[in-house]
Parts: sequence; structure tokens; C-alpha cells
Amino acid sequence: MAGGVDRPILVVSDVEVVYADVILALRGVSLEVPEGAIVALLGANGAGKTTLLRAISGLMRVHGGEVRRGSVTFAGQDALRLGPVKTVRAGMAQVMEGRRIFAGLTVDENLRSGAFTRKDKKAVAADYERILELFPRLAERRKSAAGYLSGGEQQMVAIGRALMAAPKLLLLDEPSLGLAPRIVEQIRDIIVAINAGGTSVLLVEQNATMALSIARLGYVLENGAVVKQGTGAELLADADIQEFYLGTGEAGRASFRGLKEQYRAARTGSVS
Repeated sequence: MAGGVDRPILVVSDVEVVYADVILALRGVSLEVPEGAIVALLGANGAGKTTLLRAISGLMRVHGGEVRRGSVTFAGQDALRLGPVKTVRAGMAQVMEGRRIFAGLTVDENLRSGAFTRKDKKAVAADYERILELFPRLAERRKSAAGYLSGGEQQMVAIGRALMAAPKLLLLDEPSLGLAPRIVEQIRDIIVAINAGGTSVLLVEQNATMALSIARLGYVLENGAVVKQGTGAELLADADIQEFYLGTGEAGRASFRGLKEQYRAARTGSVS
């Protein structure tokens, strides 16, 4: 296995997803998350990143999609047959894009709602205190309505709520979206700390610099297919990644394949 000898906690093999019986959203995607690793999944809007997370976490049918081909194995189990609740109980938790917290509930209530599948009250209480240590700001705001928190604080609530499920694998969908650079650094450090505590992480991000700087492995998704993969360090040093994912211009928002071909053609004088 590239990037290490750890056994994979998650294996996605040749997954194809169709929406409304006609829209092909994923085209034979395969990837692995080694146990104890951070794996980054990069791609522009519409590349299929969120669709892949839905397939992994069991939420595909809720959104009108169907896995037509392939397999998803989580901790030795067929994740496609588990369904969302059993998936959480098996040890997988997801932080969705846009946070999706309960705005009318307090920080405390949001966090405790994440433990709804757990029965060991003593373990839940210990994890609650550990999460407040990880997020000191939330300890200060625990009685505040979550909807009145800043964007960064709400992201912390969303991550903390997911951690209350005591996951073996944490799926993070665009955790840095819309946040100031200083807050993005805090979120990055929190992800590293979570991983250091033994939780594997699949990190979906458009912020390639942040994601690849902490990832052991990385995959680039384009038009529903993996077009590049390697270690985090390899992708961070890759010229095409630097050109189209580490920049902030139009290149970073357009097709990885198309702009790469145009860029290379322009350098060789093939086009005017």
C-alpha cells in the first residue's frame, strides 16, 4: 500500500453512482484510508467529492442517488449494507459541508446529541470533557445558542458533535469553507490533534495547501473520477497541483484535466 503498511480502515473500490437514473456522478472511484492516517480528497466544485462521502456514509439514497457498481468496506464490514445509523454505530462519523448544526440548541445540547447511539454514560461524559479541552472556546460558550456563534465556532461544534460518537473514522467535508485564514489554521491543528488521538480522517477540501500539509495520502477527483493520487508530500510538490489547486485564480476553479492540457500546450507553443 502506498504511503505505509497500515491495514486500511476504509476501502472504496470501483464505485459508480447515478442520480435520478441518468446522471453519472462517480465513474469507478477507488481509494483507501489506512488505519490511523489522514487522507485528503481534492477537487473543484462538482467533482464528486460530496457524492463520494454520501456513498461511504450511507446517505446516498436520502439524496436521490444510487450506488450502481463497486463496494465500500469499512472496518471489515460492507458499508453499503449498513445504512446511516448502523454506520455510525460501527464507528464512522461525518461532518457535512455547511456545518449543519442545530442552530436553536445550545452548544452543550449539540455536542450531547452526537452521542445518541452510545449507551456507556461514563464514557460519554469522559469524551464530553475531552472535547471541551480540545475546544476551549466551546467550553466558554456551552450555554449559548449555536446559531449565534461565529463560523469558526460553529465548525468546532460540528466537529465536536461528530467526535461525541467516538468514531474510528471521521469524514470531514470542506471544514475550512468560508473561514478566515487564522481560523483555518486552528481547524487544521484540531484535525491533527484528533488524528493523533487515534481517529482516522478522510478530509475533503478545496484548500489543497492545508489538506496536503497534514495528509499522508491524497487523491484528486475530477468529473467523478480519480485523476491523480500519491502521498501528501508528493502532491504538494506536484507542478500541476501547484498550478491548479494551490493558486487562487480561474485555474483553481476550472477543469484540472482541461487546464492542464491547455497549460502544457501553451508552454510548448502548440497553441496561440
